[in-house]
Amino acid sequence: MFSEPRARRPVLGAIGLLGFLTIWQLMPMLDVVDREYLPYVTDVGARLAQEVVDLAFWRRLGLTMQAWAIGLTMATVAALVLGTVIGLVPFLRRATHTTVEFLRPVPSVAIVPIAVIIQGISIEAALIITVYASFWQMFVQVLYGVADVDVVARDTARAFGLTPTERLTMLVLPTALPYVMTGLRLAASVALILAITAEMVIGNPGLGTLIMLSRSTPGDAAGLYAFVVVAGLLGITVNAVFRLIERRALHWHQSVRGEEAR
Repeated sequence: MFSEPRARRPVLGAIGLLGFLTIWQLMPMLDVVDREYLPYVTDVGARLAQEVVDLAFWRRLGLTMQAWAIGLTMATVAALVLGTVIGLVPFLRRATHTTVEFLRPVPSVAIVPIAVIIQGISIEAALIITVYASFWQMFVQVLYGVADVDVVARDTARAFGLTPTERLTMLVLPTALPYVMTGLRLAASVALILAITAEMVIGNPGLGTLIMLSRSTPGDAAGLYAFVVVAGLLGITVNAVFRLIERRALHWHQSVRGEEAR
């Protein structure tokens, strides 16, 4: 049975959302903000309802999610392979440390010109940006996870004669899995952000393009806010789905068991 504070969370969240929407509706109504820049919530909701029944909207949304899924998959596979190999070999970890610390903070938007020069205005250019950003989220977590293997446990595994494959599956993977799942959840959110950003900057068809078209269309503030709301809902959904996957995969881990106990 849920504790009272936990059971009240959805109610408090709904109250907070209702309060936010009320303030939003009142601001243009009371001329605090010009309606041209901040339309009524009801206008945004009406525009959103109009777009939901439009097949073209779903095609654009599908293109965004396709770029997101491809980019996230590519980044995840690359980060798992490279992170595991580098993390297990101390020499490689030391040799690549400076390079990793140099490349990781580079803003993904800064490589947009490079991506366009290499691939032009195409989905491949958007994938370069998406993969680059989400790769580091996963790669760093894998490195930390592999390096977090207990020294005593590692020596014990060697003393008992476990093969490298057995040490990888029975020792390294269980230790690194919490880091990997955290990295995957963060990478999924970052990949979505960059997939939409790439569409806005490069001009590939998708949700980002719809946002830019609404911004440049006079009198279409409701459309702009409606598409921004869609982007926000996508972000919430992606985070919730990967959070659920993380909890299912780590049901045995003390962090998840501790949350369920509260």
